[in-house]
Amino acid sequence: MPIPSSIFREYDIRGIFNKELNEHSVKLIGYHLGHKIGGAKIVAIGYDARTHSPTLRDWLASGLNAAGCIILDMGMVPTPVNYFANYQPIKTFLSTPHSSLLTPHLEASIDASIMITGSHNPPEYNGFKITVDRLPFFGEAIYALGREIVADAQREIPDDERTLPIDVKTPYIDFMVHSFSHLKGMKTKLVFDCGNGAAGTVLPQILDALELDYRGLYCEPDGRFPNHHPDPSEEKNLADLKKALEQEGELGFAYDGDADRLAVLTRKHNIKGDQMALLFALKMENPTIIGEVKCSQIMYDELEKRGAETIMYKTGHSNLKVKIKETGADLACEVSGHIFFADRYFGFDDALYATFRILELVAEGIDLDALIDALPPVYATEEIKIPTTEEEKFALIDALAEALQNPPADLPPIRKIVTVDGLRIHFDEGWALVRASNTTPVLVTRYEASDETSTNRYKNSIEKLIERSRKM
Repeated sequence: MPIPSSIFREYDIRGIFNKELNEHSVKLIGYHLGHKIGGAKIVAIGYDARTHSPTLRDWLASGLNAAGCIILDMGMVPTPVNYFANYQPIKTFLSTPHSSLLTPHLEASIDASIMITGSHNPPEYNGFKITVDRLPFFGEAIYALGREIVADAQREIPDDERTLPIDVKTPYIDFMVHSFSHLKGMKTKLVFDCGNGAAGTVLPQILDALELDYRGLYCEPDGRFPNHHPDPSEEKNLADLKKALEQEGELGFAYDGDADRLAVLTRKHNIKGDQMALLFALKMENPTIIGEVKCSQIMYDELEKRGAETIMYKTGHSNLKVKIKETGADLACEVSGHIFFADRYFGFDDALYATFRILELVAEGIDLDALIDALPPVYATEEIKIPTTEEEKFALIDALAEALQNPPADLPPIRKIVTVDGLRIHFDEGWALVRASNTTPVLVTRYEASDETSTNRYKNSIEKLIERSRKM
């Protein structure tokens, strides 16, 4: 049975359940990934709320068992809880008595974790986010794994669904309650929209233990997502949260399907990830902050005015996790709401942890609306996606880069071009971004300037140049 190479993406493995991700392909993924991890290693699996996630766990376990791994089963958890497991001794997750297989490893941490999640994709999608030795398994490592699996597509893996159950949720909840015990009894009226995703498996317990005044929306995990799509970066998915805020709340939070992305809402503002970074940096002394190429220039400029060091880097949660470890940075962010704390935390993206860091600011008297209102005015587009093909998208970026060496007369004067991830083209009043998506056959563009007229001018000029580059 052929296995499509398209499921092996830059940051994860992703496809449609029972189509690309079927019993045959998933068992082979487990088998070859188990050998990549090192055979007789300890691998923990968690999964999100999607109805088919437990089936994928069983298929994946068969492949990992065939590779000789010891498999721990977290059950349904948010992705950050899955990441958290990599930083704790194995004994933390075990009841007594435990399997004798684990006795020699009680003081050690797991060797790898696999999160079965479709994140914010439609309900029929699912996939695997992989961590090995506390680092993301991504990029060329995933592509190489895919090539091996495609070449070995005739191999049959027998059923072997053996796993050892563990409890990661309880130590995670305990960690959060202890870390934010100073918020206990906070009087701010809060609203939380879990979107029927995995956030609901731990968030209400933390809120209750901290005795916070909150209303929960759609906290019951349901992988059909019956109330709205679990993607808080889309305004339409925030309608119920906004309504609840107007009625009875002061501050709102929304999560994607696996709770690694966050939206923060006041009655006045939808606070994006780069704006959150500005807020978080208020309580850090001369921090190093990493942003992606889609972040507002306002973020970089304001942080540097305050004495922070800033690093502009590639989009993608795996890229930013590696970069934060490499540089020793305190924080990293994506506009979409991935927030990575190394300050007082472990350096991975955790929307739940970021929630309580926001609440800390509010508890200390910081007026979120006033700070956002005080930022220099800026007009920015949302992401604009230009359809292309997998074969053409990177070639288009190369053609566009060549065209910018001798830009046409109708293009505004260029100050500089940043090439860390696609092309971020800086003009006198703002910037334009054109990059090839690592997960879909599109070019992703974004534009920002101090006013709408300049933003539209940059947009129109770059879109014309993209069309000319297509014809080259």
